[in-house]
Amino acid sequence: MMRIIDWLKRINNGVAIAAGLVLLACILLILVDIVLREFGISFGGSEEISGYVMASVSSWGICYALTEKAHVRIDVLRNKSKAVGRSISDLIALCATSFVAIYAAYYVIPVVEKSFKRQSLANTSLETPLIIPQSIWMAGWIWFAVTSCVLLVCATWLVIQRKHDQVDDIIGTGTE
Repeated sequence: MMRIIDWLKRINNGVAIAAGLVLLACILLILVDIVLREFGISFGGSEEISGYVMASVSSWGICYALTEKAHVRIDVLRNKSKAVGRSISDLIALCATSFVAIYAAYYVIPVVEKSFKRQSLANTSLETPLIIPQSIWMAGWIWFAVTSCVLLVCATWLVIQRKHDQVDDIIGTGTE
């Protein structure tokens, strides 16, 4: 069970590094575009590309945040509970997260399908085929749903086995 969790964490760490590099490249693009504008030159489209990058990085970044237990939760009651109560609270929170992830992934797919069928282009000077940024965005939401569901199954199994310390390690909230 813990190998699966470690595998998810490694993948999401790689995703986080890739997302960070893409953000840095986007910042560099914007900075170069700003400097070139001082000389009357512009690439054009840096704001469009940065919008696509932000949407994509956001959908993929929530996966990393989930495996690193960085999602915000109100845990006043949880912290006053015993190990079993904390594990149940964590499972409820992860169930809610999984529901939202599945719901979002489910409704993102038709958006991408519609863009693909219509061969939609952005209404901008770049005329970006929307299937490209939307597919990356959609894949992030699907990966978030997969990650949250795998974590939910693993955590549920650990609760059944009464391994509450391990549940806390993989889906609990850290204390300050």
